[in-house]
Amino acid sequence: MENLDYRALAVLDAVASHGSFEKAALALGISQPAVSQRIKALEDAAGRLLIVRGAPALPTGLGQRLISHYRNVKLMEAALDIDLGNTVSMPEIAVAVDAASLATWFPLSLGPLLAPPRCQLEVQQLEREAALHLLREGSVFGCVAAAGALPPPELNGASVTPLGGMRHVCVATPAFAKRWFGDGFSAEAVQLAPAVTHELELTARFLAQHLDVKRAFPHHKVPLSTALTDCLYGGLAYGLLPYLQAAHGLSQGTLIDLAPGAYLDVELNWHSWQLDTPFTRALSEQVLTTARRYLVQP
Repeated sequence: MENLDYRALAVLDAVASHGSFEKAALALGISQPAVSQRIKALEDAAGRLLIVRGAPALPTGLGQRLISHYRNVKLMEAALDIDLGNTVSMPEIAVAVDAASLATWFPLSLGPLLAPPRCQLEVQQLEREAALHLLREGSVFGCVAAAGALPPPELNGASVTPLGGMRHVCVATPAFAKRWFGDGFSAEAVQLAPAVTHELELTARFLAQHLDVKRAFPHHKVPLSTALTDCLYGGLAYGLLPYLQAAHGLSQGTLIDLAPGAYLDVELNWHSWQLDTPFTRALSEQVLTTARRYLVQP
């Protein structure tokens, strides 16, 4: 597409962000027919549909790529404004982060970006495949994602940086352990005791590695949030918890390590587009510095 209309791209971004033509019009302070006309002009120039009309209105693949291009241009314009000493608008940066990181170390990386605010940050909680999908389509600048058995497809213009390992330990309250594991944390006992997990595959890997359990076991599946920790601290189940979350309970004796010396490390990577602006550079630097402080390093 030649001679992109950036005012129309701003409208496209607003429709995708707000989920409707009407809400985009209100946010931009223009009429709904004006929104429709600018989207139609963009689609005519592209020769393809850019927004799927519905509730909510959603961008197509090409539409999302144009939105990502527009947002990247806005980031670069903001960086240029800094160099020129101009008033800087707050650029938007979107990232995706796995639940365990979001519950532990990742928020500690945000201070320099948010106080005072240097950007408008959108953080989405997503696991590996969903996060990498958004990265591929350009919906997020970067993502924290677990390293898979197979590396993700190479993305031209994107980098992958190892962050370290998120260590998980298997814990329960002393009362729960006494009731269900009075004779020890064994393969036989875990066939009866209820587990709680936010990712079944992680618990299955831990039990297979340390107890040689390779068949189904009773479990509850809940989000890694207060729901999971309430189950563990409430004495309703045993399960894996990031050590960063479990450390306080272990030190206070409200939790015990069911398998001392046994743990599961989930290796994490930072995937990001190579967009060199003060904001994206600061974000990547803070993510890497904080991760290497709190995660297990090789």
